[in-house]
Amino acid sequence: MSKKVQNKDIRNIAIIAHVDHGKTTLVDAMFKQSGLFREGQEVETRLMDNLELEKERGITIAAKNCSVVWKGTKINIIDTPGHADFGGEVERALAMADGALLLVDSSEGPLPQTRFVLKKTFEAGLKVIVVINKIDRQDTRPQEVLNEIYDLFIELGANDEQIEFPLLYAIGRDGMVKKKLTDRTNNLDVLFETILEKTPPPSYDPKEPFQMLVADLGYSAYMGRLAIGRVINGNVNFNDSLVCMGENESEIPLKVTKIQVYEGVSLKEVQQAGPGDIVVLSGIDDVKIGDTICNREFPKALKRITVEEPTVSMRFTINTSPLAGKEGKYVQSSKIKERLFKETLRNVAIKVDESDERDSFNVKGRGEFQLAILIETMRREGYEFCVGRPEVILKEKDGRKQEPIEHLYIDADEAFMGIITEKLSQRKGKMLNLSNSGTGRVRMEFTVPSRGLIGFRDDFLTVTRGTGIMNSYLEGFEDYRGDFPSRFSGSIVSDRQGESVAYALFNLEPRGRLFIVPGEQVYEGMVIGEHNRDNDINVNPCKEKKLSNMRAAGKDDNILLSPARPLTLESAIVFIRDDEMVEITPKSIRLRKVELSSQKRHMAQSKKFKEKEGL
Repeated sequence: MSKKVQNKDIRNIAIIAHVDHGKTTLVDAMFKQSGLFREGQEVETRLMDNLELEKERGITIAAKNCSVVWKGTKINIIDTPGHADFGGEVERALAMADGALLLVDSSEGPLPQTRFVLKKTFEAGLKVIVVINKIDRQDTRPQEVLNEIYDLFIELGANDEQIEFPLLYAIGRDGMVKKKLTDRTNNLDVLFETILEKTPPPSYDPKEPFQMLVADLGYSAYMGRLAIGRVINGNVNFNDSLVCMGENESEIPLKVTKIQVYEGVSLKEVQQAGPGDIVVLSGIDDVKIGDTICNREFPKALKRITVEEPTVSMRFTINTSPLAGKEGKYVQSSKIKERLFKETLRNVAIKVDESDERDSFNVKGRGEFQLAILIETMRREGYEFCVGRPEVILKEKDGRKQEPIEHLYIDADEAFMGIITEKLSQRKGKMLNLSNSGTGRVRMEFTVPSRGLIGFRDDFLTVTRGTGIMNSYLEGFEDYRGDFPSRFSGSIVSDRQGESVAYALFNLEPRGRLFIVPGEQVYEGMVIGEHNRDNDINVNPCKEKKLSNMRAAGKDDNILLSPARPLTLESAIVFIRDDEMVEITPKSIRLRKVELSSQKRHMAQSKKFKEKEGL
């Protein structure tokens, strides 16, 4: 076996953190201080969060690459998502890195998603640099946070080398990093120097031919499919004849038409790329994440990227409501199928199966939030379709039914402790730990079935009056904990097609909470509100006041309706029951029954009741 050599001109580092711990802001500061922009150039903030949904929600959804140059050394930065639902992005991003920069908030400390991404980092065998960020916060507690980080490293089984991590303190927003809290500085020099010193350069075998692991895919209107990944061994030149090795070591010949490398957030064309660099190759049509691109004369596959199994599935189907096709650009099942399978090419954590039902597909992912992001993205692209309620994917072991279990962390005011515990016990949650710091807030830990957390966030924010914080990560599979009601209220369902009227809605208000306003188009089977009781009711939202030529004794009351609570995508998909769907169009989000006809629903209910009673 030949001796490995290091490419000292390059460092590949992944930035990992929990949501909102300042990762993207720190990357912005690294761009500015590395001399990437000329002086006085106007630069957007949060450059790496370039997707529309990322900017709106303030989170990183897709892992992205960029690079900076410091003292002649190129540092490739891989920005990873901080949410466990996008774990597939983390796993493929870490395949390109040799080290990781762990960012932790100086007040919140390591949270569940920090644990999730750190566990993946240790499994990949990467060396970690710890940065305690936001040390200018009023409630900063750097020493306690450092102790929590050490505890977390030990708990996740870090080896001796990993636990002796370099420690830095930062104010990412101001672009400053220091080694000690007492140091005075106003730049990131210490951070760049630590990355060069502590992150190992990429190593390669000089006797091995060219090999590259595909970790991401892109698409260009001019060049077609793009393969993005790290060169493990050898060099690649423009116009090289290579081969792409797929899952079953199938070989697809290809010719490189363009080689690009990252320069800042943009791409630069080069004639040759060497070992350790992250490159973008074009000229490859049929390529998947995890494939190996290698020399045609010496084809040799690398170990494929593996991701954890999905835990939640949702049914996607065409829109069959009377309002179908009026707002969407793409409504056919073939277009929806094409778009869903295109998503599986870019996102390794999402799987799509064709259902037994016609024009229906089962989409599997890490959590309902990941699937909600996919739905919102498709909606903005002009797709119109319907989705069912998220369902957890159950397994069977030794003849026993098993379900995914989440480890849930809650930080809330002491006054809400009782109601939170009660709500979670109804959802088969078990308390593991309770700590009261004496500040009026408590920290609680639970294990809860994943299905128990579907729709719990809205409930949690209501009972804690918006002051509670909850985070969770997947702990594993356990025996099925039993059934529990997903919703204690019924639905108010329209019994006809037409336009909703203020008079009718005013008279329906005592029955429950309405989702619609006067003047909205409704149809038979459309869910227009939440009933106060646990049964569904069919109502007429189009009923107008009878007019007569008799003069009224007093003047008519002016109708004042309570404001309807607009449905967000996330609240809609967790609100529906098994016999309901969400109708998604580029302009509207509506709730509906799977079976629109009230007569057919009634007959099916009667049949079900008779079967239950054995009649």
